[in-house]
Amino acid sequence: MNAHAGDEVQLHRRRCEDGFDSDGGSSGSGSFFEPWIEPDTRGRGSGHGHGARKGGGYKAAEKRVTRFALQLAVLEKAASVLGKLAFVWATVVLLGGFASSLRVLDFWSVTVVLVGEGARVFSRGNELEWQRYSTRTSTAGGGGGAIVSSSSRFCRRVAQAVAARACGRRRAVVDSTVQADDDDVAYARQRARHAPPVPYAGWVFVSKNAGAVLKVLQVLSSAACVALSAIGLCKHDRGGDDATADETRNQRPALVLFYCLALAEATLFLLEKALLAWKISFRMLLDEVSSECELGACGLVPLTRFFYDAYAQCVGNSVFDGVKMDLVTFAKELIESDFLDEQLMGVRILRQFARSKASAPETLRKEEVRRCAAVVVSKLVGKSQNALRVAGIHGSIESVMSLLHTARNTPPARRRHECAASSSSSGEMSYDHLGFNLVGLLILKKLARDHDNCGRIGNMRGLLSRVVEFTHAPPTLLLLRGSSSQTAGAATDSQIRAVKRALQVLKMLVTATGNTGKKLRREVADRVFTVSNLRGILQHGQGHRQLQKLAIDVLTGLAMDDRAKEGIARTGGVVKLLLSMFLNADLAYASELSSGAGEALAMLALESKANCGVILNKDGVPGRLITALHDAALRLNAARILRNLCAYSGEEWNARLRAVTAAMPAVLQMTMRETESEKLLEASIGLTTQICKFLDGEQFARELRGAGVDRAEYTERLASILRRHTYPEIRVPRVRRFVVLQAIWLMQAQAHGDDCYYVERFRQLDMGSLLQSIADTTSDLECFHVFSGSVGLSQHRKSFTDIVESALELLDSDRE
Repeated sequence: MNAHAGDEVQLHRRRCEDGFDSDGGSSGSGSFFEPWIEPDTRGRGSGHGHGARKGGGYKAAEKRVTRFALQLAVLEKAASVLGKLAFVWATVVLLGGFASSLRVLDFWSVTVVLVGEGARVFSRGNELEWQRYSTRTSTAGGGGGAIVSSSSRFCRRVAQAVAARACGRRRAVVDSTVQADDDDVAYARQRARHAPPVPYAGWVFVSKNAGAVLKVLQVLSSAACVALSAIGLCKHDRGGDDATADETRNQRPALVLFYCLALAEATLFLLEKALLAWKISFRMLLDEVSSECELGACGLVPLTRFFYDAYAQCVGNSVFDGVKMDLVTFAKELIESDFLDEQLMGVRILRQFARSKASAPETLRKEEVRRCAAVVVSKLVGKSQNALRVAGIHGSIESVMSLLHTARNTPPARRRHECAASSSSSGEMSYDHLGFNLVGLLILKKLARDHDNCGRIGNMRGLLSRVVEFTHAPPTLLLLRGSSSQTAGAATDSQIRAVKRALQVLKMLVTATGNTGKKLRREVADRVFTVSNLRGILQHGQGHRQLQKLAIDVLTGLAMDDRAKEGIARTGGVVKLLLSMFLNADLAYASELSSGAGEALAMLALESKANCGVILNKDGVPGRLITALHDAALRLNAARILRNLCAYSGEEWNARLRAVTAAMPAVLQMTMRETESEKLLEASIGLTTQICKFLDGEQFARELRGAGVDRAEYTERLASILRRHTYPEIRVPRVRRFVVLQAIWLMQAQAHGDDCYYVERFRQLDMGSLLQSIADTTSDLECFHVFSGSVGLSQHRKSFTDIVESALELLDSDRE
């Protein structure tokens, strides 16, 4: 039965890690009735990213494309500069100065060249836009075709509905037609952004064909410019019959210069087009790069878009801007686009790079650089001043979180691919998840020393879940004493260190003070694997005492939250394990863990009726706790646990708790001993006030005699405690409250034959003056059960001021 339950737990955990439900469907959206681990949306930081594809011996194949775009951009910019010079020279000098004296042939030649080149320059930018648009819509099979096919499908379904109506199936078909109509409307809305500017415009408005038309027109314009410029240069007589006239003597050299500029500009443009056609169409540059990058069958379209984007960057900005581009950054920009087809292109590029082995050597170098940087950061944050500076850097916590990536965060498809790649490539190093995990947890541990940094860590989405995930230690890991393989042994030690550091981080977070600590405790407790992971460490970690102590400390911190403490008690086996660690003094680790386990139990029982019932349900708990009062190492927490059980368990447990009266002699002796610590004194008096609920005055007198304590000495002891604590003490903030409560009970008790003894005795001890002094020095420090730093938690139900006033009224009630 237990093995079957364990298999179900492991299956459930794998389902949560893999992101798939039991039916095989994706559970990415998650169900509110099932837990899931947040997906890793920030990347691994060591894959085929932008930084991993620069430098070193590995040269990205797409650099061939960007360099070719640079060459074309140089020709384009040179042609543009010559064109601008020719345009200015023609408009200012020729048409401005010699317009009336130019021959008709020269005038129209200059005009045609200016108009043609102007149109070519203007259409150049539109050509790039059409080319980019064509790659945007090509993944979906065209922009306008989708809407046309959608319309045809709609018409076809309506026709089928009309035909079906004649056959007597009107209602069913109409319902299906309405559903089809809704589907087509949704589809058309989704594709609306991809539609061409003018719908149903046919072949002309298809983006790819429009770009081709503009390209042909540009080539024809440049060819005409070359022809006209060459013809103009061949004519030597440019000044008419009177070439020496003053108004025409500069006309010939002006025309020659213009024709030279126009010829050079058009020649450069034709050379650019010829180079483009040679490289793209004949040498198949894009196909070769796509093959080298392992982009697959669908890689040509995004690579074409990448080429035109790089070319546009070189032409529109600096000629070197396009050279800085790489496919990974380009893919990320496409994913952030508003167009579905562009997002699809970006995802496909990243998917192909994730499967590629070409960048593996560079990835290893990137890992080493990243690991060294992480180690440096871990050293820097060792000082509080540096920790504040590092945490204040935008994105620093997110960067640290990227170090906590594990194989369990990897999607199943990619995980299978990585396993296949690592098995097929012998001798190659795999990604060192654990090494980065240890450094990342160390950085978080040092950052969490500062209160403000704890808040930043808690605000980072998914980080707490990642830290909680590291606290999962399988029994095989905790019970493993050694290994025959040295490598396996080192891996096991590293895994244990990762669990330890994760527990240390959680301990710092749940023990944070103020509102920040309250929020963090609630968020950590809301992770459904937190308590179960801690339970596994308590159950199987006998060989790792430090891990068990840290797990107990985390449970104690979580128990300060009311909702979290009930969740801890509801988790099967936790209370039982804590009781076993606290009460089994014969165990070797009792001295180390019993104190923490006892404090955790006392915190769980504090102001929680349900938790008190869980504890009392265990076999022989009251008797075992009473026995623990005689053990010097256990008596402090045993007294705290018994007091909370008596105070908050409810009336239904009174019958079982009456056995606690057997502890009264030991508790009274602890109260009377001067050598006891202040904390134990506070706990013993507090337990006495709760045990007295099951006694009357006569029974209490018998308990005093049984403990060998005189009632006069007992009252004197209570008064001396109040004299010693004239002000609230931080170490024992509740001692004065407990003493006054015990004094009230004694004065209210009706001892047989001597009803007013304690009232008279307290008057002799000048208890009235002591109580009045206490009333003048009460503080909020005495109004809470526990504290988170300087913030009080679990406030007492009755104020200390009211308690002191009640004691004063009892002292003055019988005074004549």
